[in-house]
Amino acid sequence: MMKTMLEQAKKAKAQVAALRSDEKNAALHAMADALVEAEGEILAANALDMEAARGHISEVMLDRLRLTRERIAGMAQGIREVAELPDPVGRILEEHTRPDGLLIQKTSVPMGVIAIIYESRPNVTSDAAALALKSGNVCVLRGGKEAFRSANAIVEALRRGLAACGITEHAVNLVQDTSRASAAQLMTAKGYIDLLIPRGGAGLIDACVRTATVPCIATGTGICHVYVEKTADPDMALNIVENAKTSRPSVCNAAEVLLVDRAIAPAFLPRLKERIPQVELRLDDFAAAIIPGARAGDRDFDTEFLDYILAVHCVEDVREAVAHIAAHSTGHSDVIVTQSPEAEGYFTAHVDSAAVYVNASSRFTDGGEFGLGCEMGISTQKLHARGPMGLRELTTYKYIIHGNGQVRV
Repeated sequence: MMKTMLEQAKKAKAQVAALRSDEKNAALHAMADALVEAEGEILAANALDMEAARGHISEVMLDRLRLTRERIAGMAQGIREVAELPDPVGRILEEHTRPDGLLIQKTSVPMGVIAIIYESRPNVTSDAAALALKSGNVCVLRGGKEAFRSANAIVEALRRGLAACGITEHAVNLVQDTSRASAAQLMTAKGYIDLLIPRGGAGLIDACVRTATVPCIATGTGICHVYVEKTADPDMALNIVENAKTSRPSVCNAAEVLLVDRAIAPAFLPRLKERIPQVELRLDDFAAAIIPGARAGDRDFDTEFLDYILAVHCVEDVREAVAHIAAHSTGHSDVIVTQSPEAEGYFTAHVDSAAVYVNASSRFTDGGEFGLGCEMGISTQKLHARGPMGLRELTTYKYIIHGNGQVRV
């Protein structure tokens, strides 16, 4: 079944790549409408997924899995927003004319067939399908077993939208096998998959990076830091830490580590503990002398908790904070809260992450918040794509050369 799906996806590549902007936009609106029309089917499928997963995954992970009428409406709105974005295909990125008269144009083109391996987040299904179609790509989706029924209902709705516009249903494909074997097949499907994007926890991403023989972009793992520097406005800092940790702790842009200057820790940490009582604070020795809490273990500053847990470390100054981030960050999103231009400058110059924030929550690292409509994932690598991966990151380029009979001497 996998080989048949990959062959169908490869065959669909030419049709999808040739779609005009108006055709893609009409299809996206039809897909959004079909998603809303299928709300009942999708919620029923999601209820079965929730029932099967309850007791096997944490409450915060159940929240990632849960769909509601509002979330489905949000998914549809995300598709419509992608339709309104500029078409990334066919842009002339650079052009110049050579002395011999050749006009050389560097032009954006689709990747081809993009495979996405993701875990228990049903909304990724519609986001990925929308971004792939708008960028002229075919997508092969392989979701986690916890969300399979939900993803399947979503894909069936999206395919109805495609069919209504005369576009092949094989533009959007869902792998029916959720075993590790199917993931391994995608990782090694040379000749079929042009780009592989793993979107999930560290284990999934590491497996893809180690195993893949197709081009792969590492995404997602977020050990995100918030550093409260001694000149920070304490109320602003409390608001940012609370939002970064508690607004949705199960996502990759949630804060996992708090750094606080020792000069303000005695005043700031008691207020923090009172502000976020639902969060388990894992404290270094300096912090533990100020407030009660669990002692931080050896791995707590290198763990993506995805839960109501926050590791706390006190530092002398911005230089020590930056050194700690360099040793423990995954290069996703890191924050400084400060009123000092000098501390801000040092932090932004020396923290080597995809998103570096000054006086704002790390929760903004998101395709929608960055104006990209939605995202295929957050790239934490440096080649080709970095940060939220929107439409432009799903294209490559080719050189188109215009001549009038030139031959090379």
